[in-house]
Amino acid sequence: MIGIKDVAKAAGVSISTVSNVLNEKKNVGEETRAKILRICKEMGYYPNSVGKTLKTGKSNTIVFNFSDFDRSFYLKIINGISDYVNDNDFDLIICTDKSSEKYMRSNLSSGSIILDKNMKDETLIKIASENYPIVVLDRILDNPYIKSVVVNNYDPMCELIQGLINRGYRHFGFVGGPEQTADNKERYKAFRDVLEENHINFQQKSYFAGDYREKSGYTAAKILLLSQELPDCLVCANDNMAIGAIKAFRDNGIRVPEDIAVTGFDNCDLAEPMGLTTVSIPNYERGYIAARYLIENIRGKRNVEPFKISAKIIWRNSVSEKKSK
Repeated sequence: MIGIKDVAKAAGVSISTVSNVLNEKKNVGEETRAKILRICKEMGYYPNSVGKTLKTGKSNTIVFNFSDFDRSFYLKIINGISDYVNDNDFDLIICTDKSSEKYMRSNLSSGSIILDKNMKDETLIKIASENYPIVVLDRILDNPYIKSVVVNNYDPMCELIQGLINRGYRHFGFVGGPEQTADNKERYKAFRDVLEENHINFQQKSYFAGDYREKSGYTAAKILLLSQELPDCLVCANDNMAIGAIKAFRDNGIRVPEDIAVTGFDNCDLAEPMGLTTVSIPNYERGYIAARYLIENIRGKRNVEPFKISAKIIWRNSVSEKKSK
């Protein structure tokens, strides 16, 4: 039976060097790496699933890469991906942004689903190919090997803001997410467009840059309190920041919605018990659809037209009827 010692001897390298190559470590030169992989194939040494992929030249594994800041947000997406993947006899590797790129190659996986604001467009375009399709969940990219499955952020945000205006709200604050992300840009544009259509002035000092984490919403609310200029309503680009803001207001004796209304976006697990008015995204379906398109593209059924998922408003008691002034 062929073992790692035999491969090391044939390649004229140490056992640790062979191990480093098989575990995708970067401390081995490309020439030596290629030689070891060739010898593994020639000798029939396949110690694990990675090795089996070397033998067949194909992988039945896909990668899901996400930003590791709110695992609960991703759970329904992961469940949707996992269900479709399992039904179609594929395996799933789940990675955070720091570990994914080493798996995003055709000898280790067949394709990737990306929901990671930190992974640059240029990186995805460089990796994607006919043999390695990609589905992105947080942006639209014009590339023949990249499919976009994105949420329609604009329309429900417009409906939410108009609904707030119809309830009598006129003075707004906004807590945004990372400014480079497509979803934040779309949500903020909808917010500003509806205010403009209703001839409502918005001062830029009432915009707070957050990062989608609860702490940034808490900080934004504390800054508002220090300014002593509370708006009627604080619109947050996601639920985490809205929940942080509500906690800050409550910690300082400010009542929601009596003193200030707060809204979010996503409908995370805590939104309902917090009574948060929000926009609900069907995250299970989002993951399921992404996996379906990726596997279809892997199997040669090429489809890279962007797919937009609809979302709906859920009104809860963080907003009330308010008489316009």
